[in-house]
Amino acid sequence: MSALMVNSEKGYIPASERIPVIARPFVSERAKKTLDLVEKFVEEECIPADTVYHQQIGVGVKERFTSHPQIIEDLKAKAKKLGLWNLFLPKAHFSEGAGFSNLEYGLMAEYLGKSRTAPEATNCAAPDTGNMEVLAKYGTAEQKKKWLEPLLDGKIRSAFLMTEPDIASSDATNISLSMRQEGNEWVLNGSKWWSSGAGDIRCQIYIVMGKSDPNNPKPYKQQSVILVPADTPGITIKRMLSVMGFDDAPHGHGHIVFNNVRVPVSNMVMGPGRGFEIIQGRLGPGRIHHAMRSVGAAEKALEWMLARMSDERKKPFGKLLSEHGVMLDRVARSRIDIDAARLAVLNAAIKIDETNAKGALKEIAEVKVQVPETLLKTIDWAMQAYGAAGVCQDTPLANMYSIGRTMRIVDGPDEVHLLQLGRNENKKGKAHKSRIEAQAAKSDELLKQYGLEKKDVLQLNRVSGGKSKL
Repeated sequence: MSALMVNSEKGYIPASERIPVIARPFVSERAKKTLDLVEKFVEEECIPADTVYHQQIGVGVKERFTSHPQIIEDLKAKAKKLGLWNLFLPKAHFSEGAGFSNLEYGLMAEYLGKSRTAPEATNCAAPDTGNMEVLAKYGTAEQKKKWLEPLLDGKIRSAFLMTEPDIASSDATNISLSMRQEGNEWVLNGSKWWSSGAGDIRCQIYIVMGKSDPNNPKPYKQQSVILVPADTPGITIKRMLSVMGFDDAPHGHGHIVFNNVRVPVSNMVMGPGRGFEIIQGRLGPGRIHHAMRSVGAAEKALEWMLARMSDERKKPFGKLLSEHGVMLDRVARSRIDIDAARLAVLNAAIKIDETNAKGALKEIAEVKVQVPETLLKTIDWAMQAYGAAGVCQDTPLANMYSIGRTMRIVDGPDEVHLLQLGRNENKKGKAHKSRIEAQAAKSDELLKQYGLEKKDVLQLNRVSGGKSKL
């Protein structure tokens, strides 16, 4: 067995043998074999390639955002040869993918989340995955041929432009980029930021949400989604935004300005006023994909923590870190949290498979909040184990933390999901109150039936001393 694959005191246990028992009935034999291939590809090829990838990006803003590391293309060729391509499109809803369920892909995505290069190498990287789902689900035949096909082939990349700098984008009704129709064209004016993927020179298509009918009395009918080629005149990528100091080059997160950008009416997705319908169809799967990969990132953080705790060279107070009780406590709690997060993600994936993303809104919202919290806590403890090394570039932990922290904001901040979950749960309040009162009333009837009087068994009525003199 390759040293690159050792994962336990027993040597190597394949991924297919570590599938949670509760999920096994939903996983096909083909998916199990592919899962093992994904694990092998990530551990033996992608993780070692991550260092090369970062070196090939180069230095300086212009170089870093015009580079295209050759190792990515080499990994893509290997992934295609292994059949590890477009794994994300669920078979129940799309014909363009590899034929796996959301649950099966969830197990695979966990391993992709352990490497910077693995998602792109398998053509399963955000934001392309969500954008491809939009085109596959809502695009016309012409739009699919022009943009979906090259995205599925991995020949181009894409960006999703929704968030804006001058409004509270967590409330999507605030989206205000102007879309005005003039003849056979839509004219776009405004700005977007946190446009992930826009820095890549291979990014050729933007999926843009804007306000096409600001006077519509129905606030959820005011927005539309349109396809904008990245080389359309009037577009300026003003700057790239760092994530806690990391530039995420060459992918990056752009601040983009639209100045009288003209786009054919044929580029409108589904038609004017359908924006909310489209973004809800996109963001649901996107949220669970982030959660799936984040479980893998949490596992990686725990692996790094355990590696440091077993380092014979470093013994604080004469003992290995693994001999200090506080560290074992953190390992145990990390294992509990990660396993719970994984089960929640797989449950959400099964619900999507059985219904669709809309039918699994509760389950998706739950993991969107739960998994990043687990990830960040695990990374934080791993960083603490490494001390000063944990917060610098000598381990991947600091960069992982910056990515994990954004998960609490992207695709809707925690507060939005918690508010919605809380509201929906609170709707049950009157029903629970009514049931509890009905059960208490029946208890009173039963007491009468059995000739009993309701008494508090702990009642004493103990009085101290004699009668009061007052």
